[in-house]
Amino acid sequence: MADKTLKVTLTRSLIGLSPKQEATVRALGLRRIRQSISHADSPSVRGMIAKVPHVLRVTREA
Repeated sequence: MADKTLKVTLTRSLIGLSPKQEATVRALGLRRIRQSISHADSPSVRGMIAKVPHVLRVTREA
């Protein structure tokens, strides 16, 4: 699965999130709304995404 990547986009503000959720989004490398970043498709990244699915949009890249 190392050759697969996920494009993660921050779609909502971090205001109102718990400190742990905010730290998770920042650990993914997202700082601003509509900022996108690519990550390798790994169980650890999938787990981080699962903690804050309501503020992210995830698409698969080839």
